[in-house]
Amino acid sequence: MPSLSMCVYVEVHVKKNSFMFTNKEHTRKGIMATILGVISLTSLVYIIVDSYTKAGEVPLQYGAVAFLTMIFAFVGIVLGVLSKSEKDKFYFFSYLGIVLNVLVLAALSVILYAGAYA
Repeated sequence: MPSLSMCVYVEVHVKKNSFMFTNKEHTRKGIMATILGVISLTSLVYIIVDSYTKAGEVPLQYGAVAFLTMIFAFVGIVLGVLSKSEKDKFYFFSYLGIVLNVLVLAALSVILYAGAYA
């Protein structure tokens, strides 16, 4: 009967030699969706933090930035979904871009809802 250490050695040995090389690459649209998501999320966090520290006394241009953030988020979601339809590619940035942009839209929706009904 084999010992436990022998089984572990065999398992490690198999994992060590099981490399898989591929010529897949990340989608450009997915990377762009992620970049737009990061820009949107960073802008939104800055607006929220600055508005909180100034007790709501912020310039009207912050509303325009929030509107542009919303547009960036919609474009990012569309790019993420379009990049997901490409064949033989890695989809990490596609998923990450979709998640970041949906998060931005959800945060903006909560802010607008709280402003309308609070």
